Amino acid sequence: MTPTQKPLVSSKLNSEERDVLSHIRRYRLMQISGVTALGLAASLLVARNITTVIFALGLACLLVALILAFKHRVLASAYVLLGSMSAMLFALASTGAGLFDLAILGYPGLLIFAAILGSVGLFVSVMSFVIIQCVLLAWLTLQGVITPHIPTLSWPHVLFILVIFVITGFSVYLLVYDIKRLMLSLQRENAKVQKSRAKIQHLAHHDTLTNLPNRFYGEELFLQSLAASQQKQQSLALLFIDLDNFKPVNDAMGHAAGDNLLEQLTQRLSSSLQPEQHLIRFGGDEFLVLAPFSRDPGHLDLLADALIQQCASVFEILQTQVVVSASLGIAIAPKHGTEFKQLCRKADIAMYQAKEDGRNTYHYYDESLDKASDEKFRLLQLLRPAMNEQQFELYYQPMVTLDNGEITTVEALLRWPQSDGSMISPDRFIPLAESCGIINELGSWVIHQACIFCASLRQSGTSNLRVSVNLSVVQFKDGQLQNIVETALRKAGLPAEALELELTESLLIDDTDQIQKQLFELSQLGITIAIDDFGTGYSNLGYLRYFNATKLKIDRSFISSLCQSEQDETLVKAIVNMASSLGLRTVAEGIEDEATLNKLIDMGCDIGQGYYWSKPVPADELTILLENQ
Repeated sequence: MTPTQKPLVSSKLNSEERDVLSHIRRYRLMQISGVTALGLAASLLVARNITTVIFALGLACLLVALILAFKHRVLASAYVLLGSMSAMLFALASTGAGLFDLAILGYPGLLIFAAILGSVGLFVSVMSFVIIQCVLLAWLTLQGVITPHIPTLSWPHVLFILVIFVITGFSVYLLVYDIKRLMLSLQRENAKVQKSRAKIQHLAHHDTLTNLPNRFYGEELFLQSLAASQQKQQSLALLFIDLDNFKPVNDAMGHAAGDNLLEQLTQRLSSSLQPEQHLIRFGGDEFLVLAPFSRDPGHLDLLADALIQQCASVFEILQTQVVVSASLGIAIAPKHGTEFKQLCRKADIAMYQAKEDGRNTYHYYDESLDKASDEKFRLLQLLRPAMNEQQFELYYQPMVTLDNGEITTVEALLRWPQSDGSMISPDRFIPLAESCGIINELGSWVIHQACIFCASLRQSGTSNLRVSVNLSVVQFKDGQLQNIVETALRKAGLPAEALELELTESLLIDDTDQIQKQLFELSQLGITIAIDDFGTGYSNLGYLRYFNATKLKIDRSFISSLCQSEQDETLVKAIVNMASSLGLRTVAEGIEDEATLNKLIDMGCDIGQGYYWSKPVPADELTILLENQ
């Protein structure tokens, strides 16, 4: 094929498709050559004079075209076939009736052959050749060079017409057959494309593990459900489900087990929903439920309870019974907004409140949660700069021995003063510091500063003074607490017995073995351990034996109402007696008046702490307080 002869089909066909098309053209060329040769052979039997010669030459050319096609020289074969046939028809017309000759009927067949055999160059060449021949015949006739001879009708003429019709009809049949086959092929390909497109769309809109709608398709379902709810004058609830303890399943049994659990959970949750309700996998172990409801939200509570119950049911995973739970947050459209992402965020905030409420429960969104979330975010953005810029300060509150009024220990309390003179409460920023990973660095700074300050006070004359520092459970996680404490004592020149570490009851049950080991090593150095907020947690006496505690600090909630509540008085007295029997000293927090002080002295309490003596004060004010003592 020459560069100018472009195929009728797309030039973007790949090599395999081109090979198939070439094979089809070769096959068609051999068919057309064979049928035409048979027609000429039949015509040759009844031909006379010059017509016999023309048919014989045409038949010879057809044999040449067949040989070329057999040798896979398709284009050359097509030119020989069509060129020879065109010349034969011209010769028959010029020796017969000119443009009125029967041979002219063969030209449309040639054009069909050219279209079947399939290149632009070939088709244009044949059509141009045919037009030139027709014009030439007309010119030669008009110039008197050719004298048309109108033959009388005979049976050979009928045969010639039938041959032309058969060959032309056969070519038309082949052309239509190929077009039909092409259309069927296109229909099959289109069906495959549509099926692939539907599959791709399904994969784009659904989670591959659970086959649930994903968060992107979930937004579309939300818009559809919201429109339907508004039309029915209903509200639409968005329930955000998060599994409470899914990670341990993955860690202990592998991700395949976790995937199996999620698949089972999907089936259970789906069975709890109505047809108009939608379950969506938001990601990981998080799910969304879209639930239209009427004005009365009572059935929402039932739905939330049912979903939580399904999550808390026993799962059979790898022949092991597994139990998880879920926390659920609920936001409502249009009450809380009409945008999908906005409602997801609000339901997520409500879900975290459900976790704080004890997990395995649900909570509705309200604006106070949003304010608290915004406040947490603001504080998180300020924490790291505050640490780098040393905005934190240590305040100190004295602990007084009740039998002689002597200040023997001061508790170091972390404060975060603001430029406007206000303070951010430790109850607000300490949990955030723990959650964002700053608490280790912050806790190390507190230990170092407290040791340095205590060492300076001891050098100034209060030689027996001790300092107490509160610890977070996070500070035990990396196993570096002992190194931090030893470094702080060494740099400050403070003896180990001058440092006391305070732990809350909840810390004691977090990771008993790891914490016990570290506390034992610290106590071996001479550092003392105090249990803070005793009475508000588990109050498990068994833990006290393991952690080498020397002090129990009775929570201020019992001390503040000591003179008004007989129940609190009985409880405090029991704690004091219990501590005494275990060889522990007791510290009463929150003493604010003399009546409470006297009652504690009568009970046998050892140490007091509270506003009765002093509120937490900066280091310079504590120095003055100690000097006045």
